[in-house]
Amino acid sequence: MSDSKTDRVTMQDPRFQYPRPPFPRQPQSAPGLDAEMDPKPDHGESSYVGHNRLAGRKALVTGADSGIGSAAALAFAREGADVAMSFLPEEARDAHKIAALIEAEGRKAILLPGDITDPAFCKTLVQDAATALGGLDILVNNAGKQTNQDSIDDVSEEQFDRTLKTNLYAMFWICKAATPLLKPGSSIINTASVVAYKAPEILLDYSTTKAGIITFTKVLAKQLIEKGIRVNAVAPGPFWTALQPSGGQPQDAVEKFGSSVPLGRPGQPVEIAPIYVFLASQEASYVTGETYGATGGTGLA
Repeated sequence: MSDSKTDRVTMQDPRFQYPRPPFPRQPQSAPGLDAEMDPKPDHGESSYVGHNRLAGRKALVTGADSGIGSAAALAFAREGADVAMSFLPEEARDAHKIAALIEAEGRKAILLPGDITDPAFCKTLVQDAATALGGLDILVNNAGKQTNQDSIDDVSEEQFDRTLKTNLYAMFWICKAATPLLKPGSSIINTASVVAYKAPEILLDYSTTKAGIITFTKVLAKQLIEKGIRVNAVAPGPFWTALQPSGGQPQDAVEKFGSSVPLGRPGQPVEIAPIYVFLASQEASYVTGETYGATGGTGLA
């Protein structure tokens, strides 16, 4: 794999387009940093080429510092959108790197650090994003907490509470605050997961939230289409992000992460970014209440 922008357009075998396991063990403290990962994830820094499909749009992306959120934020900017980025203060190192890349495209990058498990912050986050951007027409609820545990006996009440607040409650609070600001043609995109359909035994609380996100998306889509607002979800399979080595997976699973899917490797964040772009764009004008999978071949059924 080279760093050329042509990597995303040149025909090649997808099984070998990006690094394959085994990977080194690389424990991190949650929430983790992309900057500390080996190999480094591809968020599209030099590989995503835009086509002006979101010119003039204004997007708020949670978890925009790293992983799938940062890939979506960068892709939006390369497609012509200004982006407000939500992230935890301890994730600032990654966030500033993505913000610099967004600004290099001539787009606004609004940095809004804070904890989305706080309902007051969620409301302020939406208002601050809309004020700084001059409006809001794309919302991506992507931030997530994932902590592996072998048994329900090992899942503390604190972990269960924080996982649900990060993954589900925050999405509710943010959507509730954003809906009055969204005009017809706007798009909400929620990040679910393949584990909503194929839940591993080590991710009890995380899988529960991801199944909830899919149902939340379906119901909210029915409510908001009356206002001309589309709501969809994206369900990633195994993607190479900081969520995995920082407690999302045991370290022995990190070593072989992605090896069980037909493609034989984890997805890179840039590989899922075009789905977010499509769902945010007018090209998806007939798409609402749907869940789009990117699973490396395992499927969602």
